[in-house]
Amino acid sequence: MSATLKANERTGSQRSALRQLRREGNIPAVVYGKGTESQSVYINGIEFLKTIRENGKNGVISLDVNGSQKDVMLTDYHQDHVKNEILHADFLVVDKNSKVNASVRVNLVGEAAGVKDGGVIQQPLHEVSITATPGNIPESIDVDVTNLQVGENLTLADVKSGNYEINDDESTVIVSILPPKVEEEINSGEEQEPGVPENEEGRETEASGE
Repeated sequence: MSATLKANERTGSQRSALRQLRREGNIPAVVYGKGTESQSVYINGIEFLKTIRENGKNGVISLDVNGSQKDVMLTDYHQDHVKNEILHADFLVVDKNSKVNASVRVNLVGEAAGVKDGGVIQQPLHEVSITATPGNIPESIDVDVTNLQVGENLTLADVKSGNYEINDDESTVIVSILPPKVEEEINSGEEQEPGVPENEEGRETEASGE
């Protein structure tokens, strides 16, 4: 069952009107989709964060716009990191039976054997593009690194896809374990730390055209 989020039509697009909405705790947003006329709305900021927290960034939301409900997915949102507030959100109208493309976070699971032996873990890939019906898009793709030894790596070919298709090249390296001496040589800040990128909050989702 989709989470429900209430929205109201938005008529004013001037900066003053948008600032007023934000002062009142609301977030300006746009609802769009194939065969759907774009609609300007606003949503309550607290309810938005609650819905995303409970439903996940990739979940289907039943957006109630003045009593008319549409199944949507959050495709992007802009955040003011200084003020820690959401400035704008984009929602894509989806058909639960039609496939869409989405970028999903890659999550490393476990402690690699190679790290226990002194190696250093490196994760060059933090997101992967997939195609799936909206209900089958995972919040993240978990990759078990427990058995990864020094000098070894895992590629997308090692990931078992579920009810989704991986669009990126299967030879793309997700994670590797560097020997300790190599880590010392490149320890100039150029190596990429494991985890998630700063823009992990943003996620691009679009209709796959199927």
